[in-house]
Amino acid sequence: MDLKSNEPFWLLKNGLIASYPSMKSNEECDVLIIGGGITGSLIAHQMISDGYKTILIDKREICNGSTSATTSMLQYEIDVPLYELTEMIGEKGAVESYKACSEAIDTLEKLSKQIRSDAGFKRKKSLYFAAKKKDVKLLKEEYKARKNAGFNVKWLEAEQITEQFGFENTYGGILSKQGASIDAFKFAHELFEHNVKKGLKIFDKTEMTNVKYHKGFNLITTDSGYHIKAKKVIYCIGYESKNLLKENFVDLKSTFAIVSEIDDDKFKNISSTLVWNTDDPYIYMRTTDDGRLLIGGGDEDFNDAGKRDALLDKKEKEILKNLKKIKPDYHFYTDFVWAGTFGETKDGLPYIGEHKKFKNSYFVLGFGGNGITFSITGMEMASGFMKNKKHLLSEYFKFGR
Repeated sequence: MDLKSNEPFWLLKNGLIASYPSMKSNEECDVLIIGGGITGSLIAHQMISDGYKTILIDKREICNGSTSATTSMLQYEIDVPLYELTEMIGEKGAVESYKACSEAIDTLEKLSKQIRSDAGFKRKKSLYFAAKKKDVKLLKEEYKARKNAGFNVKWLEAEQITEQFGFENTYGGILSKQGASIDAFKFAHELFEHNVKKGLKIFDKTEMTNVKYHKGFNLITTDSGYHIKAKKVIYCIGYESKNLLKENFVDLKSTFAIVSEIDDDKFKNISSTLVWNTDDPYIYMRTTDDGRLLIGGGDEDFNDAGKRDALLDKKEKEILKNLKKIKPDYHFYTDFVWAGTFGETKDGLPYIGEHKKFKNSYFVLGFGGNGITFSITGMEMASGFMKNKKHLLSEYFKFGR
């Protein structure tokens, strides 16, 4: 499965940061991580920190899957609104899921400082505005739910949004204090480099072709014919899990993004704010650390990579038309256009935990707009799984829920 189009901004901006060897001998480890994107980098960091002998493999170049196509918006808000999630799974699970995403942003900031990252982590507010007048009632209900749950939020009327951010034709919105952005592609590479120095082994262009389960370990066969004996396997394969797990637990969607030419002055009103709205599909935007505006949207069901990429021109026009509604006098000069694939679950939550058909194994699958923050929560959960400890969110993130 091709998880991105040919020209994601982050890959072109950063180039080939690092390359790792393919597997050329049999190996043995405590933990084998399958998947070398941002999720795999975070879980590998946790396993190395916990003292486990860890190996990571990826069938592509490291980070060249969906991590190179992500918009890297770090939000505590889940795609399913808090009031709606409360109706689906109860107040405790809903609030704790939102809080976990909020705490994940704090954790990522600490981790960024710890490894002296140069991936542009930046604290930002988050503006969630009503795209249509009819959306105001439910958006105010969402505001009330977040306020009651203790989140630092403020309601802005349409005039206040125009004054603060220069957006017209909105109908009010929620301004949250908690949010951030980063270059996830670069950050994942930095994490890998940091942990390779501490003993992490990475093999790219190495694909798992078979796994046999034994008491206390799994024996993994790779496409090169070599084997890895691992006490535990952690699958961090994101949307590729659709190929591995046959049940219908996630719907694949295509999303489209465009990045402008560099122009710091034009974007200064939102340089410290993540922006998204109530449209279906919603539009979302952020600035990059080199002074560009990144806008995404136009989501639709994923069929295949070829059909998705053939829509790039059409989707660019669609996104710019939506931008014109809120910035009628602004001309956007496109520099990059690309598409990526993401997963949408029925409740907006990830799948993190065990699967009955995969012994000695765990899955950390962050889906939706919170893939990165869910993966950070997955670090804590995976650490607990390895010690046979239960986690508060396991019940809400489990398979078969």
